[in-house]
Amino acid sequence: MLGSVHQNNPSRYHGLTHKIRENAMKLKICGPKCSLCCTIISVWGIIQLSLMALFLWLRSPAFLEDLKIDEEAHKEGLHFLAAMDDSFQESAKNCGIAAVMYAVTLVVSGWQLWVNKSTS
Repeated sequence: MLGSVHQNNPSRYHGLTHKIRENAMKLKICGPKCSLCCTIISVWGIIQLSLMALFLWLRSPAFLEDLKIDEEAHKEGLHFLAAMDDSFQESAKNCGIAAVMYAVTLVVSGWQLWVNKSTS
């Protein structure tokens, strides 16, 4: 009797997970125009933030005015250079994290674009 219970449960759970997957693929969060707009903005955000992260990692002088450096670091040369390197690294990391967040948004909005096109 115990063996028959274990044999019936996997097929029942398999059918349940299949229905959950089907319903999740049909779940509409936003409309076609919104999902297209979010997809385009996500692609642009990934490109822009990835390039910014790369240039910050390479310590591009174009970003010097955007760095957060304490006033005390301006008094001593070596302390200023260390603070500048730390700020470049932190800004590059933050841009990389934001690019990854835009990639997640791209996946969700692309999925919504697909859902809207498949249900139309």
